[in-house]
Amino acid sequence: MLLTTPLTEHCAGPLESGRHVCIGVSPFNSYFSVERITALALWARSGFERFHFFIPDRAAVYTLEAVGYDPDRARAKARRQGQYVVNKVCRALGDLGVADPERHVLDGAALAENAAYQRLLAHAHDLFATDEAFADRCLDATRWVLDRRLPEGEVPSEDQLRCAVRYFLAELPLFVDTPAIAGVESSVFAYHQRVKFLESLYARELTWCPRPDQGFVLLSDDDGKC
Repeated sequence: MLLTTPLTEHCAGPLESGRHVCIGVSPFNSYFSVERITALALWARSGFERFHFFIPDRAAVYTLEAVGYDPDRARAKARRQGQYVVNKVCRALGDLGVADPERHVLDGAALAENAAYQRLLAHAHDLFATDEAFADRCLDATRWVLDRRLPEGEVPSEDQLRCAVRYFLAELPLFVDTPAIAGVESSVFAYHQRVKFLESLYARELTWCPRPDQGFVLLSDDDGKC
């Protein structure tokens, strides 16, 4: 059984509404087995009117480049892993009898055609370029990601951070305004890890704030493990 914890008090309403949930599925993360994805899909289908799985497959290229892959190899690896994750999600949904599983997937291809997402992504890049405090928070969040990918004891350089931050910026629209992207009244983004940046974002402490009907929920197993 999955336990759900709203990240802040602002997140409780969108969770309780049961309108929509967007579940983040990170490429290159062994946490997301087919069994795990199936459990997440069962939870989403039973508790919400609509649901999507967000898979930042194309954006993963920036993290790969930051840790040393050349651009061509990074694109090929991101594309291959992204398709692998999309296939796992679609297989899990198909096994549950969900018709047309692809329509529940928000991957790079789907978001490239989504006008609301593209508008929000452009705003994220504009803020990063013009708001120093916001940019510093984004780079700090990216440092946390790279610290988990680099060899032990290695510290990411400024160039590595500014390359990899594009992955984080690609995620931000889903944290701020999934309702516009998915065409729903309200939504919660669901993930299994707590990130300091998101605590500040949902506490309305940053320049950019989520819309009132956007929430974030932390997921954990009933034994308390993420």
